[in-house]
Amino acid sequence: MTDADISRAAVAEQAATGGADLAVEQFRTGIAAESKDSETDFVTEADRAAQRRVIEVIEASYPNDAIVGEEDDALKTVPETGPAWIIDPIDGTNNFVNGIRVWATAVAAVIDGEPVASAVVMPAVGDTYTADRETAYRNGTPITVSEIDRPELSTVVPMLWWDRDSRGAYAAATREIVQRFDDLRRFGSAQATLAMIADGAVEGGVTDLAAPPWDSVAGVHLVRNAGGRVTDIDGNRWQVDSQGMVISNGDVHESMQAAVDGIVKS
Repeated sequence: MTDADISRAAVAEQAATGGADLAVEQFRTGIAAESKDSETDFVTEADRAAQRRVIEVIEASYPNDAIVGEEDDALKTVPETGPAWIIDPIDGTNNFVNGIRVWATAVAAVIDGEPVASAVVMPAVGDTYTADRETAYRNGTPITVSEIDRPELSTVVPMLWWDRDSRGAYAAATREIVQRFDDLRRFGSAQATLAMIADGAVEGGVTDLAAPPWDSVAGVHLVRNAGGRVTDIDGNRWQVDSQGMVISNGDVHESMQAAVDGIVKS
């Protein structure tokens, strides 16, 4: 790992922590929420302020790097070449607005589209997940994915959010999970979910939807560095422009892939 990689890992953590610290100051304060694409797709001034803080920290060290972000006028696609940063100031804004602690500030550093460092900070829970090129950590301690290798003992998460006109796929996802695995969880934050998979709290997550980069890249890097596997709906290595996500500890991936097949065919 080069000095530049170490520096990017440090900046990712600093930037995510800075944005999370600002956001948590407004958590459970009755902050006003605005709707974006739907009546339940929220954005708040805390999202915007946290994104500005994250960008400030990044630009202090890497002023010429591209920045991809969910809010405002940041780029919305990841450059194929060169260095870039991908940020989500509050992943799980619906949870944030409703006073639920499961939300995160996520930052990933990529070079030529491949992540080299990431941070997912969950300030209301008290956990900071980070990854350099080789290892994933929770609060500075290395983590690994779950060692459960039997689907009937596994807990799986339906990932992302199906719109009202796609509830058939949502219903299929829940059906596939409860029929193939022991239990289902849904946390309302993709990045928090990916961090939990990396940490071995649950065995996997699945969706047939394309994941925006701010909802996925930082956490995918955590999972892979923790020993997990991430593919698309066809079983190919997941990339930022892939359709669908199948995330697992590796041991139950075949069953996870069968679950997404069931969603697609529904």
